[in-house]
Amino acid sequence: MITVHKLVSTSLGIGYIGRGGGTVAAVMACLCLYLMHMAGGSQLVWWLPAVTVLLTALGVWSADEVEPHWGKDDKKVVIDEVAGMYISLLLIPVTPGSLIAGLVLFRFFDIVKPLYIRRLEKVGGGLGVMLDDVVAGVYANIVLQTLLYFKIL
Repeated sequence: MITVHKLVSTSLGIGYIGRGGGTVAAVMACLCLYLMHMAGGSQLVWWLPAVTVLLTALGVWSADEVEPHWGKDDKKVVIDEVAGMYISLLLIPVTPGSLIAGLVLFRFFDIVKPLYIRRLEKVGGGLGVMLDDVVAGVYANIVLQTLLYFKIL
């Protein structure tokens, strides 16, 4: 079972890239979202929240399971970036511009960790691994929603 958790937590192996794995995982999440949108059209709006919740819960579980093997919040664990990226894009129209803006905003909040995000890393286990990226995604989504409201995006 640990092999499955390693596969999930590394987002199908992306985490093994090493340096920049989180950014690669976020870019791949955007690419997957764009391709799914192109294939499914407006149907995407209906199931993206469910997929995001599922990925987040699966990420908490898998990050918790690999922590004894790899240590706390190992760089190989990038499922948190995928979930955070999808949270950034919830209820946002899928366009190249919104995906790029969402990616930049999410990575900013994830890397810089302003507004108390850094404190969330102190939470233990898989929840702690996922929580800072979930909140970074929420902050990015708020900014994107604001940009959409004012018709800047």
